[in-house]
Amino acid sequence: MLETPSNRRVFLARASTLSLAIPGLGAALAACSPGKSGGRDSATARAAQGATTSTGVPRTHNSDSRLDSAVLEHEHRPATSATGTATQGAQDATFRRYAPELPPLPGSGKQQLHWHSRETPVRISDDTVVAAWTFEGDIPGPIVHTRVGDTVEFTLTNDANIPHSMDFHAAQINPKEAFRSVAKGQSVSFAFKPKYAGAFMYHCGTAPVLMHIGSGMFGAIIVSPASPLPPAKEFVLVQSEFYLEEPQNGVRAFDYSKMLSTLPDFVTFNCRPNQYLKEPIHVKVGDRVRFWLVNAGPTHPCNFHVVGEQFDTMYLGAPPATPIRGVQTWDVPPGGGMCFELLCDVAGEFPFVNHGFGHGQKGAIGLLVVS
Repeated sequence: MLETPSNRRVFLARASTLSLAIPGLGAALAACSPGKSGGRDSATARAAQGATTSTGVPRTHNSDSRLDSAVLEHEHRPATSATGTATQGAQDATFRRYAPELPPLPGSGKQQLHWHSRETPVRISDDTVVAAWTFEGDIPGPIVHTRVGDTVEFTLTNDANIPHSMDFHAAQINPKEAFRSVAKGQSVSFAFKPKYAGAFMYHCGTAPVLMHIGSGMFGAIIVSPASPLPPAKEFVLVQSEFYLEEPQNGVRAFDYSKMLSTLPDFVTFNCRPNQYLKEPIHVKVGDRVRFWLVNAGPTHPCNFHVVGEQFDTMYLGAPPATPIRGVQTWDVPPGGGMCFELLCDVAGEFPFVNHGFGHGQKGAIGLLVVS
């Protein structure tokens, strides 16, 4: 059946109505794993939007997707990211290379994060500004670095016009409470202790999830093992796809119809096409390099490869377990993450790339310069 905007709006409206009519269905659709309540992790309710049962017990609906879909359906707001605040001030947006270095671990075993979801223009290249939905005003969002068993206390406050939420893939927690959507001006808080080391994605889980991830609401949380890995120069790469409309008033909005077509305009590392060709990553001969790679998708895999090198170690699961030796290329699925290591024993310029070259040539490429 040929898809039309009308059919899509009908689908979104019906899906949103169904998620509100059946308690918990919105959470099941928006979250990637069932999770479980209680145990080591905790969730607290700060956003007071929920239905009440006949017994007077509050009941939380994850994803106020009815409001979300209503925004997408509005005659002045088609299925794009071009809400008012996402386009304001686009002419003043400046390009900024996204720093790929893994930030240090916090000094204590606990870190507190209070983030804001915002709609804002982001310049991804000299000639392209996108109408982005963001965590903390940038795409991808901030890199989080924690350790197995440490506590992450997180609060999301929604400054945007439509509902948003947060789904940490590193958490084992009840998604119906922790990952629920909050409307403008509201907040949600929860805490978790990562059980496994690795490179994990975080993202907005509000329906339609494709639209929210596809408009920039994602990032990486890196969980180091309790016993440190060998010393290395550590970098974080988040691959993602861009599905964009033609420019309007100097801004390109993310396009939901093109997301469904799965034919991206750009595929990038850290949301700027080719940025690490223009401003490469530099290391020294003898350095061990560790790439933590997260694939935010929302749809396509990342076939990670370094030209002229091999990964002497790649961790299929939680480092330091399950190492694989002598890897040339490995496929990281959407929503997944892996850790790749190599020893830089030869000087030179080594391209790192998505070896699915139809996507590598759209921007998922950079240079590792060894001197």
